Amino acid sequence: MADRARAFEVRLAGSWQIQTAYRTDGRFASIPAFARWLGDTRPDLVYVFDMALAGVVAAGLHRWRSGARLVVDTGDAITALARSLRGPVGVAVTAALERFALASADHIVVRGTYHRELLAAKGVAATVIPDGVDLDVFQPRDDRRGRTLLGVGDELTIGVLGSCIWSPSVQIAYGWDLVELLGLLRGRPVKGVLIGDGSGVAHLRERARALGVEDQMVFAGRRPMEELPDLLAACDICLSTQTNDDAGNVRTTGKLPLYLACGRYVLASRVGEARYVLPEEMLVPYDGLVDRAYPGRLAERVRVLADDRAQLTLRDRGPAIAHEHFDYNRLAARLATLLTTLDGGHADVPDGMRA
Repeated sequence: MADRARAFEVRLAGSWQIQTAYRTDGRFASIPAFARWLGDTRPDLVYVFDMALAGVVAAGLHRWRSGARLVVDTGDAITALARSLRGPVGVAVTAALERFALASADHIVVRGTYHRELLAAKGVAATVIPDGVDLDVFQPRDDRRGRTLLGVGDELTIGVLGSCIWSPSVQIAYGWDLVELLGLLRGRPVKGVLIGDGSGVAHLRERARALGVEDQMVFAGRRPMEELPDLLAACDICLSTQTNDDAGNVRTTGKLPLYLACGRYVLASRVGEARYVLPEEMLVPYDGLVDRAYPGRLAERVRVLADDRAQLTLRDRGPAIAHEHFDYNRLAARLATLLTTLDGGHADVPDGMRA
């Protein structure tokens, strides 16, 4: 979210005076900190990134006190997500937060087409501004440096990028599908790469050992942003998997634009924004919350691609897809139009920033 905030700030600073605050303490301690900051800066409009407790509560209260306009930008249907991860108390608290955010905001920004439709059914208007990518940073590169950094050779390399957090309720973590996929391809010249860290890594390592594919997995850990284009260049295929429920269908995910901008071949669940923007060849059916048959479907696709790598050239369409749907320059123009509308048309939006 900090990257998204900075991407918009640098592109809109010529038309608005922008100040950005970041949460540095816990969720509850940050509420008074944000409230004090808002009281000191007295903004005309507050833009909250993510429907999270501290920002939403502080900004919502500030709106009611001061009359400032409020926009909440969310990539998740948070109550639906809580149902899959939390107990009844957690779901109730999350639902209350979502109701407060929707009631307090002058407008909602969502990152997926389905999320807009979901909110429209509740009588809530929303604008779709998906997760984005800076195309000056993320673009196709030669794969040699990335393969050296990862310690992989010429094997077919399958990668995922993101936080790997263990979910006790469903007993999986981000990247579970990659490990299970390798288990089905054990012994073939295929490597799996997980870029990121979190509480789920230890569980995935143990599962890889149990499947006998520990030597085929590279746990790259958290890496600096400047290394990511090279590391993604080393991944012949990138996985983008979302659950087939409201929580998954509302999403773009920040990884998909990066994969496409770097010219990677993507295998994605037919869920969320991926189903609207990806070629049919890159979409894989996914059922429900945890689809235990999904790695098998992935394995079928990977076997075909491994046997005929010429099919991987479909990845060359990725940068054009990223430019059309996820380029931060275009997304900032869309946001500029929205902010101008909320501002009563008073902001001076340069012609180059108009959507």
